[in-house]
Amino acid sequence: MTQTQDSPKKQTDQRGLAGQTIGDTSVCSVNQTQLIYRGYEIADLAENATFEEVSYLLLMGHKPNTEELTTFSKELASLRNIPDHVRDAIVQIAHRSPTAHPMSVLRTAVSLLSHGCPSCEDNSPEAEIEKSKYLLARIPTCIGVHQMALDGKDPVEPDPSLSHAANLLWCLTGKKPHEAAAKVMDVSLILYAEHDFNASTFASRVIASTNSDMHSSVCGAIGALKGNLHGGANEAAMELLAEIMEAFERGTSVEAYMKHAFETKKKLMGFGHRVYKNGDHRAGILRGWGLKYAQSANTEAQKWFDLGDEVQAIMLRDKNIHPNVDFPCGMTYFALGIPVQQYTPIFVASRVTGWCAHIMEQHQNNRIIRPLARYTGPELHNWND
Repeated sequence: MTQTQDSPKKQTDQRGLAGQTIGDTSVCSVNQTQLIYRGYEIADLAENATFEEVSYLLLMGHKPNTEELTTFSKELASLRNIPDHVRDAIVQIAHRSPTAHPMSVLRTAVSLLSHGCPSCEDNSPEAEIEKSKYLLARIPTCIGVHQMALDGKDPVEPDPSLSHAANLLWCLTGKKPHEAAAKVMDVSLILYAEHDFNASTFASRVIASTNSDMHSSVCGAIGALKGNLHGGANEAAMELLAEIMEAFERGTSVEAYMKHAFETKKKLMGFGHRVYKNGDHRAGILRGWGLKYAQSANTEAQKWFDLGDEVQAIMLRDKNIHPNVDFPCGMTYFALGIPVQQYTPIFVASRVTGWCAHIMEQHQNNRIIRPLARYTGPELHNWND
């Protein structure tokens, strides 16, 4: 391992591999000023690309031409249906264990999908491209089946005429989304698609480095993303805002709430980032699109953006801490009418592209990931003493 150039303070605490460079990748570059997917900056992609184009870029390694994109999009649309036994298992879990965490349900669904995949144990580049497509296409269907079952409704069939983002909303709600809603979801999926060696991606690469299969690696990544210090932060950020809104409606000002939170050292989710010390590039982009949608749809969601802006301003003024993308994500998905418990599974519907790209990269130039540990336990003893 080589140590990156960082401030002396950051170098003193290297828990969690802080400040460490642990490998090479051509998939993504994350730094203080830019987030780049295979040579394309995130603001450029959010403004000018679709999620299907970004998915192709990440999985295939280059920007698609018109013919490649058309073929890729049609293939994804044709792969969205899931086997009956997977659908039935998800429905049964929802009915028998309605409090089961949706990320755990999705992890189980991906594991079940592996059993029907004829190339599950094949780690060749050709097989892994096909498995990447299957997972990308079918994960939104799994998410939708679960939410519809929780709502006491029959799942809807995926609609091949819809984009990836629009079909995700359709499967989740049973309602065909307006173009504006589909666009906002599409942008959010682009922003969440990849982020170099984050915890879940690193987990997937560690598993892949043992020569395990793609489905196993993705299951491990889902488990890592589930935690509220990683993917679950978007849910936690919305729950925080709901708590502040409830306090506000009882007469507690946002200033008073935040002051008390600071005094009691309350964990405020949706703020700060290991890499982005001067602000997450994605946060402003998603806030802009989310607020625009809330205003155009005439929803009550705009009040949440007003509240969020006040919280954000206080955090910046008093703590000099910027929001990360999970903070506006909560408000944006709320504006779209998405149940909070499905925020992190939606993250999976996007990040699976980055995971699969990294798993393939790991397999193509592999060495098992096996770092060393510094022992801090007791000194050597004799058992018979």
